[in-house]
Amino acid sequence: MEELELLIYFSGFIFLFLLGLIVGGRNEKNHLKKLDIEEKELEDIHCSDIKSFPEGVKPGSTITAVSAQVVIANDYFKTLAGSLRNIFGGEVKSYELLIRRGRREAVVRLKKEARELGLDTICNIRFETSNISNGAEVLVYGTAYERNT
Repeated sequence: MEELELLIYFSGFIFLFLLGLIVGGRNEKNHLKKLDIEEKELEDIHCSDIKSFPEGVKPGSTITAVSAQVVIANDYFKTLAGSLRNIFGGEVKSYELLIRRGRREAVVRLKKEARELGLDTICNIRFETSNISNGAEVLVYGTAYERNT
């Protein structure tokens, strides 16, 4: 009887573990494909982390601050794997991928905001990140303008 109780007790954990592995992996792949497509569509909007306008570029009449943020959660499987890595030490690659995805998504949203305003260049881009339980928040902001070269 005790074996059956143990099996029932651990079956929920095993189910969530496998669900996180399968569904989380699929969602992550779909998100990365979507980001690839959106980044190609927004290639014409130039981004730079320089603090001022590039030499020889005279911005148009519209100069404005733009910002975007994204909150991305880790799946159950990667959270467990990251927790185990924290116990033993070392690089937590699942969290690195999470932050990388968050940064890419935030930049896509930033470029979309600039495009909606009719602007084609963003300079002085800055990133801020913060941990949120099983995920991360990424905030990106910069100065958007239209290039008149």
